Amino acid sequence: MSHWLLIVVATPAHSAIAGPLTYRSAVPLAAGTLVRVPFGRREVLGVVWDALPDCGDMAEKSIRDIAGALDGLDPLPATWRQLVTFTAGYYQRSLGEVALAALPPQLRDLTGLQLARRLKRPASTTEGTPDITKLIALSIQQACAIAQFDAETSEKQRPALLFGATGSGKTEVYLRAAAKVLAEHPEAQVLVMVPEINLTPQLQARFEARFAHLGRARVVPMHSGLTPAQRLKGWLAAHSGQARLVLGTRMAVFASMPNLRLIVVDEEHDPSYKQQEGARYSARDLAVYRARLETTAACETTRVEAKICRVLLGSATPSLESWQGTITGRYQRLDMEERIGAPTLPTAGGSLPPEGAAAPAARQSRFCGPGLNSPDTGMAVVPATQILAAAGQLPTVRRVDMNHQPRHCVIAPPLLAAIGQRVARGEQSMIFLNRRGYAPVLACLDCDWKSDCPHCSAYRVFHKIDRTLRCHHCGFTERVPRACPSCGNVDIAPVGRGTERLEEHLAELLADVRRPDGEPVRIARIDADSTRLKGSLESQLARVHAGEVDVLVGTQMIAKGHDFRHITLVAAVNPDGALFSSDFRAPERLFSLLMQAAGRAGRDARHSAASEMWVQTFHPDHPLFEALKRHDYPAFANRELAERQAAGLAPFGFSALIRADAKTQDVAQGFLNAAAHAAQLQQLPGHEHVTPYPAVPMTIQRVADVERAQMLVESPSRKALQGFLAAWQPVLFETRRQADFKSLVRWAIDVDPLAI
Repeated sequence: MSHWLLIVVATPAHSAIAGPLTYRSAVPLAAGTLVRVPFGRREVLGVVWDALPDCGDMAEKSIRDIAGALDGLDPLPATWRQLVTFTAGYYQRSLGEVALAALPPQLRDLTGLQLARRLKRPASTTEGTPDITKLIALSIQQACAIAQFDAETSEKQRPALLFGATGSGKTEVYLRAAAKVLAEHPEAQVLVMVPEINLTPQLQARFEARFAHLGRARVVPMHSGLTPAQRLKGWLAAHSGQARLVLGTRMAVFASMPNLRLIVVDEEHDPSYKQQEGARYSARDLAVYRARLETTAACETTRVEAKICRVLLGSATPSLESWQGTITGRYQRLDMEERIGAPTLPTAGGSLPPEGAAAPAARQSRFCGPGLNSPDTGMAVVPATQILAAAGQLPTVRRVDMNHQPRHCVIAPPLLAAIGQRVARGEQSMIFLNRRGYAPVLACLDCDWKSDCPHCSAYRVFHKIDRTLRCHHCGFTERVPRACPSCGNVDIAPVGRGTERLEEHLAELLADVRRPDGEPVRIARIDADSTRLKGSLESQLARVHAGEVDVLVGTQMIAKGHDFRHITLVAAVNPDGALFSSDFRAPERLFSLLMQAAGRAGRDARHSAASEMWVQTFHPDHPLFEALKRHDYPAFANRELAERQAAGLAPFGFSALIRADAKTQDVAQGFLNAAAHAAQLQQLPGHEHVTPYPAVPMTIQRVADVERAQMLVESPSRKALQGFLAAWQPVLFETRRQADFKSLVRWAIDVDPLAI
């Protein structure tokens, strides 16, 4: 007897195949089973999505048989398939594109026999008992955050936002929350997400050290920086339940984890959580949705126990969407406003601190809810007279008005003097400039020639270290010309500054400064160029941690997430560019980046009082810098939210960008305008609540000889926007087939775009 199956396979973007295909199997297969099926002339990996009743004799002639199932693997969980279905629908992509992209690449090429060999390889799963005597003491605010997170009623189980200052010990809260879940549920799994690959190793080291009793195979990384074999190994460990902790980047939100009970999203505000190619999903938003899917109620008839999956978002500068969620009550907010070094509580297994260092009762009641001394929290009950009181401090923010500094000054004299003082005391400084390369452009002063990219509407960046002009958009690279290609003038000069030129300039300015041992200043640079080789980032970070660097220069790679213990001064050289950007999210990104950069200073409580954040700006009175000076994220967020509400922007309004790439700008814009006109004529569902704007070129309108245009679609209703986009898809396909748009390269829908 034949069995009819609906199977999802990876289909090309914008193909006519959007849903599952029908195949035949000699044996019944459960939904979620991985199979190999013929697709065209190839044999590809597929996922059984559902079963069909008998299609009859006529259909049997055209339906193809599956090549075989991948035996030895349990079917993918129902919640995983629901997550993929939601992602494909919400972000307007095909089901197969999302489902197969979520699986490790090597799995797609393995036969059943090859997979069976992989599964036979043993892994260390030695378990033991955690040594709680080695746990560090918790601050009052850490203890309160954990208690409040645990005290959330099972009926609500809202997502929790851990609003913690930089250096307040958010990672320790993550560790405690994970430990509690793993201790209470023997088979439970925890997913911890970070925004960037370079932050994964240090977090993995902390989790492996804390959960060493579980065995190394129980803590696995999951990100695109791993080899295909490593990615497959980690995925198999998570899918089988062998991995108790998965640490990864945005792709890890799709990890198959059948016993998932806690999702942690560190630095939840970071734009890196939004995928920018293919299915443009937000991993943070999907983490919140997945926790809801994984939470199931108890069922007496089937004797199924309730399963609770919580999501814990953490940030010192939360996204405005998450912040608004705490205002409306959809999210639980946990505050940790003070840095580590603040009052601490002894850990279980530790001794109480000595009498005499009393913390004010007002401070204790401000941050601690009634659940602090609950026996369910696992925390010791400590009298107010037995609390240590040595608070760490956030760095002092100093604004340098560049209008009053020497003309064309790169590093203001007061800032240069402050850096020299830090070097003389043996302390470290960090200079932040979010622009790599030596100079943004090379120019001829005689004929006004500039180092344009012949393939993009952008300049090629001058890299002095290898004497090249390199386009950061398409990768086109050439040697620096000996003379101006336009007029022959040999006097061509760099304009502007990148991290490479800033590093060189600092070496000149600090040439006479000496370290305490009499040696010259040691300057290092960390950016995408200096860390291109494998292992180079780790080795450079190790030098910084070991104190072998006095001044660190870099891009946003060094501005967030790193725990530099010896840096006492951080400076932002040129942050004004985002203040007046046409992108309404630019101020939010700038404030977040500056707050995160400031957080790298004074992380050692012994030096926190003397730590400083310097900001060189031509607009020192701007409200953003006023809020930064006070470390007052709530004031900044509330001001931004008021402006966005008045303008109907996110999170109070909803939007999507339709992007089109073509050989000419006229074709790209014409396609978008024609599709919008057709949608208006057909009066698609929700059209009365949706506003499509005319198509315009993108900020960088040509990349790799392809012209790019975009159309913004807005609506005050998420439901109306989703209904309109779903109904618009066939119209876009039909418009694409018109003779006028044969030179169209591609088009894509970006729901909830981060950059407009």
